[in-house]
Amino acid sequence: MAVTESSPPTHPTAAVAAPPGHDAHGRFSADEWLVLITLCSATFMCGLDFSIVTVALPDIGRALGFSSAGTLQWVATASLLPSASLLPLFARVSDLIGRKRLFTLGVAVFTVFSLGAALAGSPAVLIVTRIGQGTAAAMIAPSAIALMTGHFKQGPKRSRALGLNGAVMSLGFVLGALGGGIITSGFSWRWTMVTLCVMGVLALAGALALPAIHETSNARQMDVPGALLATLGLFGLVYGISTSGDEGWSRPAALGPILGGLALLAAFLVVEQRHPEPLVPLSVLNRPGVKWAGLFGVITFGMCAGTTVLLSLYMQSVLGFTALQAGLSYLGEGAAATLGGMYVARLLSRFGGVKVLTAGLLIQGAGTLAMVTLPADADVAALLLTSSVMGLGHVFSVVSFITVMTSGASEKDQGVVGGLSQLPQYVAAIGVSGLSAIAAARTSALASSATPSRSDILGGLHAGMLTAGATALAGALLVGAVLRKRTTA
Repeated sequence: MAVTESSPPTHPTAAVAAPPGHDAHGRFSADEWLVLITLCSATFMCGLDFSIVTVALPDIGRALGFSSAGTLQWVATASLLPSASLLPLFARVSDLIGRKRLFTLGVAVFTVFSLGAALAGSPAVLIVTRIGQGTAAAMIAPSAIALMTGHFKQGPKRSRALGLNGAVMSLGFVLGALGGGIITSGFSWRWTMVTLCVMGVLALAGALALPAIHETSNARQMDVPGALLATLGLFGLVYGISTSGDEGWSRPAALGPILGGLALLAAFLVVEQRHPEPLVPLSVLNRPGVKWAGLFGVITFGMCAGTTVLLSLYMQSVLGFTALQAGLSYLGEGAAATLGGMYVARLLSRFGGVKVLTAGLLIQGAGTLAMVTLPADADVAALLLTSSVMGLGHVFSVVSFITVMTSGASEKDQGVVGGLSQLPQYVAAIGVSGLSAIAAARTSALASSATPSRSDILGGLHAGMLTAGATALAGALLVGAVLRKRTTA
């Protein structure tokens, strides 16, 4: 069927030089800037959503009368679960109805539910609106990446576009932590939702003004069994991982959903082998550049997200920083991510996605490992330096793993691959839960009484940071083994 949403097919191999007729230096035209700003704004908005709400949780709990901390955590979890579990479904829907249509619809839905969250008068209403925001994010994420990779051909322009997109993704999380603290302290938690609503209105205006681009797709039907199995499987997996910190990894409340989710995902792979139009074609999923780059995406997101949580605990529980001081301390990480996003396109053009991915994980791992030297007394220079190095490596890793995943994707597969490339950031909850569990276990082992001391807590945090750094470095070594000879990205 033919719709007017995306560009002609991309070439099957990654190009170092720009295609004929394209600016070799990756400079954008006015229309291309409109596309880039609109798509990056939506990405930034979705990244901002999670962190800005996380900072505001204590005030939300007091204002709306949440019964417990566990119940309050659902304000964040209610958005995360649909974002992760519905990604494959909406990646397929984008191929059926058109990527621009789904992107515009997603931004509109996100804006409406953000307004509803700002006006929520009870915990139930707020959680429902957060589910709506998460569902909208699942619409936006795959269609935005598919539009970006479809509009910008492989070469300097695409590399630069993906670099800027990766930078604003990281910056959204960092500024969310900072902005959430400032807005909540100076005004009210409701203004965090108003901020998201205003950003949604601006992104919607850009979406409506996006140029119509010809797109052809052979997709004619929805793989209903595959959609159900993928959605329920990812829901169980992410739910189990997200709640394992409270329930414990071995408890049935956490282990049951994880095992059930894995079983459903295994059944999903069996179903996909037989369906004439599978939700995720196994020919795509089995491409080394897709499955292996996706694994490295989980590593870079999981270890960075988990370490960021450990840093927050370090600053507030060990150093005694206020929430605002802790937020300001993330500015080095955000600045490094922004700088990296500006220059990663040049590195990709010169060295290729595989080498930049290796370097990114090495830099992220080195910065994280160096955090083991952070002392019990405030050393702002060391804190800013180590977090900045981690942030720089992270943005290199994010942009390059998405580049490797999307390189060579045919036009009909861009929606599916776009969804798969966004999934690691939501599955990264495994890093948060895993590193938090390691830190807690080490703290308990060091504590000589029921109440751990600052040095006990610091020892636990150092154990988590050591694990995160070692995992990132192991990922860097694995990149060369599984990708260097298998892809040209």
